[in-house]
Amino acid sequence: MIIRQVGRHVLTFEKRLTDGLLCLLLVTMIVLACLQIGLRTFFSGGLLWADPLLRYLVLWSGMLGAVVATREKKHIGIDVVGYLAPERMKPWIGLGIDLFSASVSVVLTWAAVIFIGNERLYGSSFLLTIPSWIWNLIFPLAFGLISIHFILAIAADIRILVSRVGENERGSGS
Repeated sequence: MIIRQVGRHVLTFEKRLTDGLLCLLLVTMIVLACLQIGLRTFFSGGLLWADPLLRYLVLWSGMLGAVVATREKKHIGIDVVGYLAPERMKPWIGLGIDLFSASVSVVLTWAAVIFIGNERLYGSSFLLTIPSWIWNLIFPLAFGLISIHFILAIAADIRILVSRVGENERGSGS
């Protein structure tokens, strides 16, 4: 019971943090892009660091957007099999899809951790005195969060399947 409450609080915190960070990134990108346009138009120049920073901000917002899409179950999916399958098979298909997606996400998280390790050892570029490996931390962070959301979806799929089995047993026992 306590673990479930803590889990809910952690997920609520993650939701608020991710959504807030996405809003902050969007406002920052709009202001910085407009500032760059104004500086280039009226002063024939701009901030040297703004364009690389904007690229990282777009990357961060895209990855965090993927986390939100996964959390809200609005990620891209090709679900022809689920659409054509009989109703009783859909929870099993959903479980299979979530298992596959979680596996891919975990592998991508691991690959991102390796990438960050290599970037830290061999990368030498800096933006605003911050090394590139820190700017790229969004990869393991986002893929890790996506993995967690798919694992939670697997748990929900299993609960649905278990409840259906229980309903079938009660229905056949009467």
